[in-house]
Amino acid sequence: MTGFPHVLERTIVIHARPEAVFSFFTASERWAKWWGAGSTIDARPGGAVLIRYPNAVEASGEVLEIVAPTRLVFTYGYVSGQPIAPGASRVTLTLTDVRDGTRLHLQHAFADAAACGVHVQGWRYPLAVFTNAVCDVLHADSADRIDAWFQLWAQSDAAALEAQLQALADGHVGFRDRFSALAGIAELVPHIAASQRFMPGIVLRRAGAVRQTQGMALTDWRACKPDGSVVGQGTNVFEFDADGRIARVTGFWSATSA
Repeated sequence: MTGFPHVLERTIVIHARPEAVFSFFTASERWAKWWGAGSTIDARPGGAVLIRYPNAVEASGEVLEIVAPTRLVFTYGYVSGQPIAPGASRVTLTLTDVRDGTRLHLQHAFADAAACGVHVQGWRYPLAVFTNAVCDVLHADSADRIDAWFQLWAQSDAAALEAQLQALADGHVGFRDRFSALAGIAELVPHIAASQRFMPGIVLRRAGAVRQTQGMALTDWRACKPDGSVVGQGTNVFEFDADGRIARVTGFWSATSA
């Protein structure tokens, strides 16, 4: 790359479709969810880029190229001029549709080797923040989806259960706990029916808030009798696919329940 011979690169996979990821390059509100409050982008060639980090440091740049939903190129430098001046480096973000969502490839090119080295660690944090910003939007309704998952275990109509699972989860959804090792809706439907025979009247309820990161969610649950008394409890890990559906669930029973 002429004028910028020193290049750092990093690749991550985000559990979201390229169109969803790309929307964070075109709307200032979403751009700010990545970089910090007050950050803006004018998503057109020649448009201004402003980044306001939470520590009040500001960087600026200009959009050089934007191709939906696969590519954004912009210049990057610090308003203060240190450690690099505005326009003194170039950032290229490339999005590729892959099985698990979107592969994001970062290339940051510099004129100066020392400046390149300084930014290697610097990109690891913002890319993690970016991944979470995308997933927080895509999975904003994760608590509702998790509640619906638990409610399914009280559904006694097999046809209704299958239809609800198809709307909620990936067709190949996996479920594992101390008593299960299942793959797919076809295995999960009779498994839920069996649980109702062996534990009649038991309902599952989420206990506490959902904790979410990188397209995965952690939540506690309780198994209750019709009178509300608790007969079991534990924690589930939910993994969502690139379309926001439940892809995998791993259940951990508490020591007193297992």
